[in-house]
Amino acid sequence: MVHGRNVERRTILKAAGATAATLGLAATTGCGGDGGASADGTVTIRYAWWGAEDRAQRINKTIALFEKKYPKIKVKTDFQPYPDFWKKFNTQASGGNPPDVFQNAIGFLRKYDAKNVLLDLSEQAEAGTLRMEGFRAGLEKFGEIDGKLLGVPVGSNSMALVIDKPVYARAGVRPEPGWTWDDYHAAMKKIRDRTGRAGDTGPYNVMYLYDLYLRQNGKAFFTEDALGFTEADLTDWWTKAEGGVEDGSYASQKKVAQIKPKSAVAGEISAGEFTWDNFTVRYTSEGKSEYGLAPIPTTDGKKTGQYLGSLMLSASKRTRHPEEVARFIDFMVHDPEVARIMGYDRGVPATQAQYDAYQPTDEVNKAIAAYEESLVEGGVLEPITPHPNGADVCEAAFLRIGEELGLGKRSVGEAVEQFFTESKTALGT
Repeated sequence: MVHGRNVERRTILKAAGATAATLGLAATTGCGGDGGASADGTVTIRYAWWGAEDRAQRINKTIALFEKKYPKIKVKTDFQPYPDFWKKFNTQASGGNPPDVFQNAIGFLRKYDAKNVLLDLSEQAEAGTLRMEGFRAGLEKFGEIDGKLLGVPVGSNSMALVIDKPVYARAGVRPEPGWTWDDYHAAMKKIRDRTGRAGDTGPYNVMYLYDLYLRQNGKAFFTEDALGFTEADLTDWWTKAEGGVEDGSYASQKKVAQIKPKSAVAGEISAGEFTWDNFTVRYTSEGKSEYGLAPIPTTDGKKTGQYLGSLMLSASKRTRHPEEVARFIDFMVHDPEVARIMGYDRGVPATQAQYDAYQPTDEVNKAIAAYEESLVEGGVLEPITPHPNGADVCEAAFLRIGEELGLGKRSVGEAVEQFFTESKTALGT
């Protein structure tokens, strides 16, 4: 999934992915795949995703396994960094030539369903070509929108607080499940006072964190067709963020910007920040400290508002090979060897069979698995609110405007007004 600050991070993690961005992608007709079958009955489907070299290498290995099992189905691939992927996909979709199967995320389901791009995979599931059983923690429902199966999860993640463990230890801060936002803010000040480091990078533009906060208070970032909060709600959120910077609990956003692409945590500007649990790998590769996952603060000591997010595989409504596409998706989400190859690259495996097949040996991935298990066992997970058509535009606006606010380019009032103006236009409300 790509969320808020994480749009940028995923691009960083998968940096220059276009250097091999056209692996075998051939010119095609307007209906996906190769437009038909070869003389011996072999068909070709096109598969596209965002990412870079490392993910491409892993995925190409899984494709080799698939083609060995299904020798009459050939797969041509294409991958790009995140922003370039959607630019290219939009061009292909507008021209009636989207890939047969592609990586997708929750913010795009309604958008491309409204554009008549996505194939409802329900028929393939009912025929048994695509198995929708064996998924972890209700993830089989993640790609269902308005009674249609528009995406199948390949991995899961959830929001967490990534922390610099030695800094937290020096400050004497021990976050426990059920700690409240009051506890969290007191902890940020304690870290500031005892270590000289800001407690947190700051929540200005982390849309999915704000979503959890809203869910804790009976709202959500989105309803099915609009924003689920008011201008007063966002004014309060961003005003508190500004106050945190002013008192040193949150990092100076100018300093955060200066060290990009390195994170503020790895750059030793802040002691922690909210992000997706499987992004912990980033901090270990960037920084010199030991990093861990802490629970999300709560409003009432119980409700975190959390859910398992997921990258998905979706199919084109224009594909001439729906059965072959369904077999491909089924293989990618159920085959144990695929999990052993992919690891946690796209999140924790979505199906139990793949989850059991890949047992991480390094401490970082062990911590990610343990964190998600704790969420399931703690009973805190809830269904995600389906995102409306235009949600991706709102997410990008929240990221950009929140950053401008943090850098002092807008006042809170101006930022709130601009966000709501752009979002209402995007959502048609």
